[in-house]
Amino acid sequence: MFRLSNLIKSVTDGKKERVLDGSIVIWNFTNRCNLACHHCYSYADPNSKDFLSTELILGTIPELKKAGIRFVIFSGGEPLIRRDIFDIADAMRSEGIMTYLSTNGLYVNEKCVDRIIETFNYIGISIDGIEEVHDRFRGMQGAYRKSLDAISLIQKHGGNAGIRFTITNETKESFYSIFELAEKMGVDKIYISHLVYSGRGLDNLKIDISKDERRKYVEFIIDKAFEYIEQNRDIDIVTGNMEMDAILFLKRFAEKYPQLKEEMARRLIRWGGNSAGMKLGNIDWLGRVKPDPFFPFVIGNITKRPFSEIWCDEKNEMLARLREHPRSLEGRCAECGVIDICNGGSRSRAYAISGDLWAEDPSCYLNEKERKGL
Repeated sequence: MFRLSNLIKSVTDGKKERVLDGSIVIWNFTNRCNLACHHCYSYADPNSKDFLSTELILGTIPELKKAGIRFVIFSGGEPLIRRDIFDIADAMRSEGIMTYLSTNGLYVNEKCVDRIIETFNYIGISIDGIEEVHDRFRGMQGAYRKSLDAISLIQKHGGNAGIRFTITNETKESFYSIFELAEKMGVDKIYISHLVYSGRGLDNLKIDISKDERRKYVEFIIDKAFEYIEQNRDIDIVTGNMEMDAILFLKRFAEKYPQLKEEMARRLIRWGGNSAGMKLGNIDWLGRVKPDPFFPFVIGNITKRPFSEIWCDEKNEMLARLREHPRSLEGRCAECGVIDICNGGSRSRAYAISGDLWAEDPSCYLNEKERKGL
C-alpha cells in the first residue's frame, strides 16, 4: 500500500516517518460470499463451505506473532459470514495483532455494528462506482445502497469506514464520483486499488484500463491528496497494487517542495515499494500461504506446517529473491533508475502476462525519462 496523505503530512510537518514494525497478512478466512464481483481473485462462491476450523485458526495466531506479523486484514469471500470471526479477531488483539476488516458491508447491521467498531482497528467497505455500475460489477441489484447504509450506520455509532475502489474498464466512469461520494459522506480514507491479473481479474483481463488512462487517474489521485491536506480535510488517500505511483508522486512533490525532495525520496526508498513476500503475506481459505493474495505460487500450508516455519524459511529460494531490495528483475526493470522505490511492481501481473515471475510489470506506465530517475 502507498500512503500518499501520510507521507505528505509527515514530511512537510517534519514528523518522524511511519515505519511498519513487522509484517501484514491478508487472511481470506472464507471463500463464501454473497456477491460475485468481476475482479475477485479468490473465485468466491456463496455455496462453498469453510475449510479452516476455528481451532486451527486460533492455534495459528501465536505462529503469526512468532513470525513478526503485526497486522491482519480480515478478507474473504465475505469475512463477516463466519460466525467465529469476532472470536478470531479478539484472540489476535489479545496477542497484540491489529485487525483490519475488508467487507462489502452487506452484513453490517444494528445487531453487530458496535461489535465491529470495537473489534477492528479499521473498516474498509468496497464501493465500485455509482449505483448502476456498482450493482452490475458486484453482481447484485441493491448492493450499492446496502453498502452505503453500512458506512452511514458505522458513522452513526461513532466509528468510521473507508471506501475501497478498484479501477477497471467497468468502473472507471465512476472514478471521479468516488471522491465526491467520500467527501459527501465524510469518510476518513479512500483506498484506490489497481487491478491485478489473478482470479476473476485474470479471466477478465479485458476489463483493465490502458496505461494512458491509468496515468491520468493516478495524477488526479495525487492532486486530490495534496488538495485535501491544503484544505485541512481529514481524508487519507492510499493506493494499492501499483507501486509506480510513488515515482509519479515524488515528481509532483518535488515541484511543490523542492527543498524536501531528498527527504521524501529517502522515505520512499525505505518504504521499499512492492513488499510481497517481505512485509506482506497471504493465507487463503484453504490455509495456503502465498507472498500476496494474487501470487501464482504457494510457499506452504498452515494445515501441514506451522506458519512461522513457512514464512521464516531461509531455504526458500523464491522468498529469498522476493526479499531482495531492489529486486533483480528483467525487461525494463533491469535498467530502471527508480526500482529502489517501486521494487519492480507486481510479480503476479508479470507472471500472468509473460509466464516469467521476474519479468517487468506490464502495467508500468512510467516513461523513459521517469525510469531513469528524477
